[in-house]
Amino acid sequence: MLITTTERIPGHEYEVLGEVFGVTTQSRNVVSDIGAGLKNIVGGEVRGYTKMLQASREKAIERMQAEAKAKGADAVVMMRFDSGSIASDMQSVVAYGTAVKFTN
Repeated sequence: MLITTTERIPGHEYEVLGEVFGVTTQSRNVVSDIGAGLKNIVGGEVRGYTKMLQASREKAIERMQAEAKAKGADAVVMMRFDSGSIASDMQSVVAYGTAVKFTN
């Protein structure tokens, strides 16, 4: 399935099926929290958190794609991400966009 951040897909006309979402919430583990505390002192990338967020984005896209397929979509246009913290130890990521069906 084509997923794009653009509004138009060159060479395709389509009908809009509606919004689709994919959400995941991940919890940090104790090792990541210790590493983050140390990085906060010395500076630098917190690889455990980076890895967690990357995996969260991938999972959110998978879930959004599954919702789009369930609606009979051929593509998702205008895909975006949003994220936020829940309490002090969880991160939520949502991928969202507009499901479309090709007409040509």
